[in-house]
Parts: sequence; structure tokens; C-alpha cells
Amino acid sequence: MSSDQPDSEMRELPDTPVDSAEAAVTSDAGAPEQSSAIDESGVVADDTVETIVHVLRHGEVHNPKGILYGRLPGFSLSVTGRSQAGAVARSLADHDIALVIASPLQRAQETAEPIARQHGLLVRTDENLIEAGNTFEGLRVSVGDGALRKPRHWWKLRDPFTPSWGEPYLQIAHRMLAAVNKARVEAAGHEAVLVSHQLPVWTLRRFLQGQRLWHDPRHRQCSLASLTSLVYQGDTLVDIVYSEPAGGSDPTVHGA
Repeated sequence: MSSDQPDSEMRELPDTPVDSAEAAVTSDAGAPEQSSAIDESGVVADDTVETIVHVLRHGEVHNPKGILYGRLPGFSLSVTGRSQAGAVARSLADHDIALVIASPLQRAQETAEPIARQHGLLVRTDENLIEAGNTFEGLRVSVGDGALRKPRHWWKLRDPFTPSWGEPYLQIAHRMLAAVNKARVEAAGHEAVLVSHQLPVWTLRRFLQGQRLWHDPRHRQCSLASLTSLVYQGDTLVDIVYSEPAGGSDPTVHGA
């Protein structure tokens, strides 16, 4: 249930509806067709234009008490987290970044800052990128420890599919997709970086891959400061690429 539990597991992406081979539209001759449309502003939108939206999980947080901090204020990056943010900025230094947008929470803003500075941009804020709501916020929720040992909290765990202890997965997916689509349109032909949190990033990816949204958090492929890069041709998602420019992270680290 930890909304920001790290996972260093690396796995191949499963076959999904966003396979780029299936996304190409071919003519009778077998060559890709090129199409365009006129948007509401009268601008011709080329379906062959590539846009990449990098969805970045924030770096490690200073969290010595190991609580689930959720949307609580005052949780900044640790020394390691700042180093991770710098590593991501260096990995994106030669990319055509046109936008850097972050969750309003401090750890996301601090992760975004070196990337924006690298490209001469300001960090913008989008509430749709915020951490998932969670009724265990402010408590220790490690397995066999803290709040989970107290019977008064067990009723919150009655429905793992919605889930009953926090913001519905489908709501998370929809708001994250809204943030992505807005950035994709504005950065058309370039790249954008959106800084968010583990559960929102992982929920978005599962939604786009057509997978069920409820899942085992121990199996998330979304390490600290990892990139889930969404590649678009026009407005069609053709690929999802996962990378860890700052390295993998230990699932037991308090500060995820």
C-alpha cells in the first residue's frame, strides 16, 4: 500500500496495445501513410511528428522515521536524492526539453529544478501530478510494523482493488493522463519532463498498457528518479521506454 515504495526489479515491457508496429498506418503499397489534421487553432497537426513525454519519479526523500508521508508538507530530498536529480539532469542534457512540470510537493519540485536549470526553463506545477491520497498518511506502514499491526486499521484494507485505503486507481490514471496529454500538445515535436510519484507513475503506465490497475506494490518497475518515457507519433502513443539514469533503488529504503 506504500504509495512510493521503490522497486529495483528490471523487467522487459510486456506486449501491449502501444506496440509501435501496430500503431503504424500502412497504405496498400505497404508504406506508412502520412496524414495531418487541422486543430482548433487552425494549425496543421502532422501525425508523423514525434513528441516524448518523460514521466519522472522524484529522488530519495529525507525520511528518518520511515513514515508514509504522502501529501504532507516538509519532506525534502535527501543528499542522495539531490544526487539522483542531478544524474537525471545530466542524462537529459542533450535532449530537446521544452517543458519541465512537477507535482506541487517539495520533493518533486526539487527533483525538477536541476533539469529545468539545465535547459534554461522554469519549473511549472500541475496538481494532476500529485501523490496519491492515502488514509495511512503520517503513519509507519511497513509490513508487520506500525499501523498495520493495529486492528482498528484493518477495515481500511478491505478492498485492494479500488483501493479502500486511498485514492481510486482509475482516478489516479485519469488525472495523470490529463497532465501527460496537456504537456504532449504544448511540447509537440519536442520533449517534456513531468515529475511525479511512484504510484501515480506506475498506475499511468499500467493504464496505458491495458493492464489491471490493482497490483502488488513490491513488483512495481519504478525506481527512485527513474524515467518512464512515453513516445508519441502525432497524438498516438507508439512506445513506452523505462530507464534508470540514477541507478536502481532498494525497496527497503525509507525515503521512497
